[in-house]
Amino acid sequence: MSSESAESPERPEHTARHPLPSPPPVHGPRLVLIGPMGAGKTTVGREVARRLGVPFADLDALIVDRDGRSIPEIFAADGEEAFRRLEARVLAHALATHAGVLALGGGAVGDPASRALVASHPTVLLEIDESAALRRVHAGRGRPMLAGEDPLERWRTLTAERLPLYREAARWSIEASRGDVPAVARRVIAAVRETERDHEPGTTIDQVGAAAPGTKEDA
Repeated sequence: MSSESAESPERPEHTARHPLPSPPPVHGPRLVLIGPMGAGKTTVGREVARRLGVPFADLDALIVDRDGRSIPEIFAADGEEAFRRLEARVLAHALATHAGVLALGGGAVGDPASRALVASHPTVLLEIDESAALRRVHAGRGRPMLAGEDPLERWRTLTAERLPLYREAARWSIEASRGDVPAVARRVIAAVRETERDHEPGTTIDQVGAAAPGTKEDA
């Protein structure tokens, strides 16, 4: 058959700007970190991943990569509801494809379906007190959910609303208000290691709790 007579397959009229690829067959993240804004999920998650020798991903960064706009820009242009729909799609994809440590935004477990997905993976809740939040939220800059005259009061309200959801999704809860990032990372890894040792023989987190070469241990 000549090329002129061959029928070309129909092409879709519109395609996604950055379509999500089909997920490869992986088992999902080694650990998922959740918690309120300012808990240090990204910084602690990056340190945990470094110690375990696995990749790190931040859900908000994945959303920005997917959409091409910053989180505040998405909120301003599309509203929170549209952002949450996008967040849920990107989260489901990340849980199916990312094999390292995954840190989530503060509101990612608000959707019941997303919360159930997160709960099906090894998930750690990082908890902080108000004094730590006051030091870390920086008057709400870059955090659309803290916009307003009193970011700390907004933080209190959101955290109170979300804490039961965090605890529903998490297998472990770690106090993250005190200690430097390596210390909190070690607490995360040690908690997971203890559970694995007691309940799941044969499942390991490599070099759990050990300081990486060149890292100074805290007292």
